[in-house]
Amino acid sequence: MTGPLAITPESLAAEALQLQRKLQAGLSTLRDLGDVHVGATPRVPVWRCDKTVLYRYRGERPPTARVPILIAYALVNRPYMVDLQEDRSLVKGLLARGEDVYILDWGYPDRSDRFLTLEDYVERYLGGALEYLCRAHGLPAVNLLGICQGGVFSLCQAALHPERVQNLITMVTPVDFHTADNMLSNWNRRIDVDRLVDTLGNIPADLMNLTYLMLKPWRLFAQKYVGLLDLLDDRKALQDFLRMEQWIFDSPDQAGEAFREFDRQFFQDNAFVAGSARIGEAAVDLGMVGMPVLNIYAEQDHLVPPDASRALRRLVGSEDYTELSFPGGHIGIYVSGRAQSLVPQTIHDWLAARG
Repeated sequence: MTGPLAITPESLAAEALQLQRKLQAGLSTLRDLGDVHVGATPRVPVWRCDKTVLYRYRGERPPTARVPILIAYALVNRPYMVDLQEDRSLVKGLLARGEDVYILDWGYPDRSDRFLTLEDYVERYLGGALEYLCRAHGLPAVNLLGICQGGVFSLCQAALHPERVQNLITMVTPVDFHTADNMLSNWNRRIDVDRLVDTLGNIPADLMNLTYLMLKPWRLFAQKYVGLLDLLDDRKALQDFLRMEQWIFDSPDQAGEAFREFDRQFFQDNAFVAGSARIGEAAVDLGMVGMPVLNIYAEQDHLVPPDASRALRRLVGSEDYTELSFPGGHIGIYVSGRAQSLVPQTIHDWLAARG
């Protein structure tokens, strides 16, 4: 056969032979690969409350920054995404620039955590960690970096206790949950969340993972595994792939009551925009967020579309508000090659300019 595709019996045979050789090499690579390890940077626990642990990262040299950064990640995945491996680590980038970096690990909820609320996460855990850092460093306030759902928690904390937060950084953080292009929110608004939580208790991690994968079923169920064939004889590329797969499927269950509250307030009622957000009995007014704010969003983010994040500008009370548009997706903002220099350098320079 001739034409644009130029497919011939000979070319098909050559391609089949090449694939056979790649599969054979891949089997050898997999056999010798061993376990893949995540988390590139040493860290030590410094504070804990229930299952939540605050860790301090140890860089190759002591930090030069006077004010530490606390990273608050989302509940739905493990926080080691920001320190996935040696050459893909936001944490290492910040440490290399002299920052003093801490991270809050929420742990794995079990049935005993069924009735944890948003107040527990925002006040007891995140607020408790901030209080500890202020005492430990002899400071009235520290820097807070909230990522995705952790950014929502950080906004609530900064609004309720602005005296604890010197500078606030939000990354891929949803603020307006009702933008037209937010497929995840459109799905959540049609869920009977009361029946879901009352039936299941905690929300299973597998159910959450399936939901996120179904947002891009072809890309996440099929295409990436077809592409895996091209990586089988490349040891490093295969290790990178397996680390990402480990992170994707290493997901905690969600504490039932906290899930119910978050879904109702934010996905269904769009509480930040409506001005109805509450943590416990306290009303959350983003107008009280008066400290400097750096809002970083991803241009190709299918989970937190840019407009969902950019809405923060019109809601916060800060007169010092900065946005960074990152050319990538929700995960690429941590692990892409471009992100390794752009994101930590931007954060460091922005903090340095504010003393």
